[in-house]
Amino acid sequence: MIRWKQPDHGASLIPAVFPSSEGYRPRPTQIVDNGAMTIDCSLAVVGSINADITATAGRLPGPGETVGGGRLSRSPGGKGANQASAAARLGARTRMIGAVGRDSDGQAMCDALRAAGVHIDDVAEATAETGTALIMVDAAGENQIAVCEGANAEVSLAGIEFGADEVVLTQLEISLGLIAELADRVPGFLAVNAAPALPLPAEVVDRADLIIVNEYEYSQLPQLKTAKLVAVTYGAKGSALLGNGEQIAFAEAVRTKPVSTVGAGDAYCAALTIGLTSGLEPEHALRAANAVGAAAVEVVSAQPEFDPLETYLSAPD
Repeated sequence: MIRWKQPDHGASLIPAVFPSSEGYRPRPTQIVDNGAMTIDCSLAVVGSINADITATAGRLPGPGETVGGGRLSRSPGGKGANQASAAARLGARTRMIGAVGRDSDGQAMCDALRAAGVHIDDVAEATAETGTALIMVDAAGENQIAVCEGANAEVSLAGIEFGADEVVLTQLEISLGLIAELADRVPGFLAVNAAPALPLPAEVVDRADLIIVNEYEYSQLPQLKTAKLVAVTYGAKGSALLGNGEQIAFAEAVRTKPVSTVGAGDAYCAALTIGLTSGLEPEHALRAANAVGAAAVEVVSAQPEFDPLETYLSAPD
């Protein structure tokens, strides 16, 4: 069972597992004169950058079926870029580590990240084309996605250094070898969004300070039952934090009418990672992440605009 302890230098609760990352210590929640919380988080996102090509129709097609009447849109995406964009807009100092092709899509994806406030000096130009996601969305916001990895297969940590006080967030749209390398090299807090659901190397499960999955992914990855800290999202029911397989916090979902769920999980990952490492109590961090995810499903874009994270905090009980 994970216990939450009082830090020596602040009033916020910090999970006892966090100090396992050598050199990393979460900052206490900062309160300004008007009582509002301020975010103090440096975040590096290592992951995919895609051009999203989305067809929105009344319903998703079945096997071998064609559904007409769709609307086509093209927008920036990729789980890594989505998380970086959300993190920067929520108030974290954010840099993106990834790769794009030497093509117009690559330039557009970099422009979108820069516009969101993400530092892109560590986005490399690859020999392959920019990654692409082909997305179908129905009237209820449910989706089907096929990803062509393209330049994401060439993401590298060569020449990249991570600070001891820098939080690192990654996902599984890049190679598992790269995820294992992060587990070995990152000196600070490491969060892994285990999506899509792929068996993780044991050293990644042991090393990660936080693993984030949805209910289906958790069911497909039994190894996570021994992980020190796992966040599981349950759709319209809410989300929970589990320590070594035991629930330690839960927050109900925010009711909303979904337009598209494509970027909701990525926004949730960014918000929860920032909240926990900024010193929020676990239930408050879950509430804020749920609220950010709910805001994300109300728009079509996988990289929507957000207010600062403190805007999404519920008042303490």
